[in-house]
Amino acid sequence: MISVVQLIFFSPILNSLKKKTKMSEKIIGYLENLPCDFCQRTDDCPEKYGEKRTYEEFNLSVHYYCLLMSSGIWQKGEEEEGFYGFLIEDIQKEVNRAARLKCNICKKRGASIGCVASRCKRSYHFPCGIERKCIFQFRENFPSYCWKHRPIQKPPSDSTGCSQCTICLELVEHSPSHTILTTSCCKNAWFHRDCLQRQALSAGVFFLRCPVCNNKEKFQNEMLRMGIYIPEKDASWELEENAYHDLLQCYQHCDIRRCICKNGRDYSKPDSKWEIKRCQCCGSSGTHLACSSLTREQNWECMECRSILASSEGNCQKWRKRSLTVSEKTDIGDSLLEEPSPKCPRQSPKKMCNSGLTPLDLPSSNRLMSPTSLISPSVRNLSLRKMQLGMQKNEACNLLRELRSQINTKPLTLNINKQNIWDSTIKCFRKRSFNPANTIEVNYINCEGKVEMNICHSPKEDFFQSLMLHLQNSSLFEGGSSKNLSFDSQALKDDLYYEAGRMIAVSLVHGGPSLSFFSKTLFNCLVYGIENVKPTVEDVADVDVLQAIMKIKSAKNANDLESAISDHNGYLRTIGCLKHITALCDKDMLVNEIVDYHVIKRTLAPFERFRQGLRTLGVWEKMQMNPDAFCSILCHKPEKLSAKLLSDLFTIHCLLSTHKARSLEFWMGYLQETEDGESAVTLEDILMFATGTGSIPAIGFEPEPTVKFTNVNYPVGNRHLNCLELPVTRSYEKFKRILDFTIRSIVRLETKSVQWMLKIE
Repeated sequence: MISVVQLIFFSPILNSLKKKTKMSEKIIGYLENLPCDFCQRTDDCPEKYGEKRTYEEFNLSVHYYCLLMSSGIWQKGEEEEGFYGFLIEDIQKEVNRAARLKCNICKKRGASIGCVASRCKRSYHFPCGIERKCIFQFRENFPSYCWKHRPIQKPPSDSTGCSQCTICLELVEHSPSHTILTTSCCKNAWFHRDCLQRQALSAGVFFLRCPVCNNKEKFQNEMLRMGIYIPEKDASWELEENAYHDLLQCYQHCDIRRCICKNGRDYSKPDSKWEIKRCQCCGSSGTHLACSSLTREQNWECMECRSILASSEGNCQKWRKRSLTVSEKTDIGDSLLEEPSPKCPRQSPKKMCNSGLTPLDLPSSNRLMSPTSLISPSVRNLSLRKMQLGMQKNEACNLLRELRSQINTKPLTLNINKQNIWDSTIKCFRKRSFNPANTIEVNYINCEGKVEMNICHSPKEDFFQSLMLHLQNSSLFEGGSSKNLSFDSQALKDDLYYEAGRMIAVSLVHGGPSLSFFSKTLFNCLVYGIENVKPTVEDVADVDVLQAIMKIKSAKNANDLESAISDHNGYLRTIGCLKHITALCDKDMLVNEIVDYHVIKRTLAPFERFRQGLRTLGVWEKMQMNPDAFCSILCHKPEKLSAKLLSDLFTIHCLLSTHKARSLEFWMGYLQETEDGESAVTLEDILMFATGTGSIPAIGFEPEPTVKFTNVNYPVGNRHLNCLELPVTRSYEKFKRILDFTIRSIVRLETKSVQWMLKIE
């Protein structure tokens, strides 16, 4: 207890402390409410004006964006000096300079930001510029544009009506403005500016991508041009403390009905029989090794996962895929008969609309019924499947371009003998000077080692095309159009499986073709691991093995089964599948064991070396993170060239706007007639004439192909620019006649010259 005397003694001290506390609170409140020396606003809103920082000793307070956009200051210090590299003395000088300038919007002084347009004298504060819809670009020299000279997005030609903002899902009109933005990577993607800015602040420069097509480079460049601030930081979800802590916790509990561990179900001792093995499928159930009589090398599935596997007849692809009806399989073309990837993303109606589909392509639950909605389900599903496959190929193209960013400008020349392309490529790849990250150039040489001049139009593209075709037909793979790895002992001894993986990885990153010959089983083994894949009879390419399997599978009674096993007794003993089978129902188990041995176990060593080769340039790692995208270029046949595909591929430029409509009509008509076989050339010839290759590379074209209508007499193919220059004519007949003659003559002449040079060899 405090006595009266002590209370009287300490009262003056307590009163003094209270006064000092109140005074310090007032000082802190004053400093927090100190206005920015540029815009004279006390707002502390990092999302709108950036971080606000106050320097008490200099009586200085500024917003980061106000400072960053000021026209008369430069970052002279290091990042940790001053205000992110802006020194205090430089900030004070800029404040003094701005004090003499009057804002053209609010008429107050301190307008440190000026429009960069030539002859424009307007100055303004950063908050005033936002309210007046000026554009501030957070890149290079951080330029700003007033409301008269700001950049404006051009609306797409077919932009009408409204759709949902891809971020907040609220309605947004198809009319670019200061508050409504679109992007050049997607024709029908629309956003609110505020939604984009919040997403950019959260994702940062490393994770901000187009929400629709996942494009990063084009999307970020367009957003920076339109004044979206993208901070150079990790995403907010990456910076949260212990954000992924739960992922580090492993399930440690024995769920077997009769646990024999004396220390309890939660006891686990590594490297002993009491180590807990988790379910290889779900990871959310476990068992002691001793409780299930397991070895450390064996995998284990819980009862729930085992029942799922059993109900799908042990096929990993079937229990992960959407089921296709019989009518769908009958109507779908050859390129779409493959089953979808085990990880099929759900397709939302919003993305379908943004991809340019008509209402007929939408599921019936998302549109009103009409007579035209009675379209066959197989046709509708085919349209959706094609659209999904196209989106996955675009994603694969973007992923390969990300991998291409590691390619340096140092040239690497490969001297290739076209008649012996495999051996000469192996020789080049095994040289000590070979670096897959260098820029590859190809020279075709003859048997004497001399370089052949002009043997083909585009040596590098032709080289990768020929090499992948040779690899597809080599002894390293077996099967029809969908291939698995074979077992070639000599190739394994020469480490050719590793070289094959390297060649595929280098080809994809350096602009080679889509492979399209991988089977789903081979692809799933690469992505999900061989222990998680169950092959099917269709994966067996060996005729003798297939006959043995079919004979066992077609056995109608126990005697037939015993006879089939007896006929192939030697083979079954060799592969370790010979066992005494008494019941007819055990034949399926025997068939599965034979298939698993022939497709998986027999090729374990080749598979491991092939996978190591695919690690080149980080291709295998990208495959694991994006299986659907890579499945579209490794397992599905490339889309056949069509008039629509080429028209979408080439960007149109016209010399005179008066001729634009007519020239565009001629070009589209010519493509359509070529597709219909009414022209002297093919669509492949047109692509070859413009780009030097008759197919679209998996990584796409760089630069993007363009069509220019200029004052030329004959079409010109600038292949180093992927540009097709076309003449402007008055009649379509003349336009078609000139293109037919020129393209046919040039392409056929090149083809004959290549064939002639090869005959000389």
